[in-house]
Amino acid sequence: MIIHDISRDTLTSPVYEGDPDTVVTRLQSLDNFDECNLSAISMSVHAGTHIDAPLHFCEDGQAVDGLWLSTFYGKCTVITVTGILTGDDMERLLPYCKRRILFHGEGETFLSHSAAIVLADSHVVLVGTDADSIAPPFDEARPHRELARAGIAILENLNLSAVYDGEYELCAFPVKLGGLEAAPCRAILLEMEKGLN
Repeated sequence: MIIHDISRDTLTSPVYEGDPDTVVTRLQSLDNFDECNLSAISMSVHAGTHIDAPLHFCEDGQAVDGLWLSTFYGKCTVITVTGILTGDDMERLLPYCKRRILFHGEGETFLSHSAAIVLADSHVVLVGTDADSIAPPFDEARPHRELARAGIAILENLNLSAVYDGEYELCAFPVKLGGLEAAPCRAILLEMEKGLN
C-alpha cells in the first residue's frame, strides 16, 4: 500500500486573505535549560489543510465535531480540472465519481452555485480542493451554503501535486474542536499497489 500525504503544513501554509496569521510561541525550550520543549499556537481553524463543517455558513448547520466520522474515510475520486465548474460540468462528472471527490486544479478549481446545487442532490458526502476555498472569491457564500444545507463536508487547501487522477481511499479526520465551524486535519490517500491484494 502507498500512502500519499496530501496535507499542507499548517504552520507554513499561507492563510486565507483576511484571516489571522498562524503564530507559534515557544513557552519552554530545552535550549534554554527548561525541563522540556513546550509550544503554543494561535491560528484560524481554517489554516492549512482543513475541514469546513456546515456551521461555517449555516447557523443551524452541524459543527465539525458533530459530523459522522465515516464522512472522512472511504472511497474517493481525484479529478484534474481547472476553472469554475458549472452544474452541467458536475452532471457530466458525477457518474464517474465516488462519494468523496477531490478536485486537483493547481489552486484554480472552484464550484459555482449551480455546481453546488447539483452536488447537494447527489450521493456525495465530501468535496475537496487544492485551492484555499471551494468557492470562487467573488461568490464565497452561495456554494458554501448550498453544500452546507446538504450536509456535505468540505476539505480545503490540499496538496495534490504528487497524486494522479483515479480512485483512492481517503482518510481526513478533523481535529475534534467541539462546536466550531472548521478544524485542521491530516489528509492522506491510500493507494493499493498494482498486483498486490
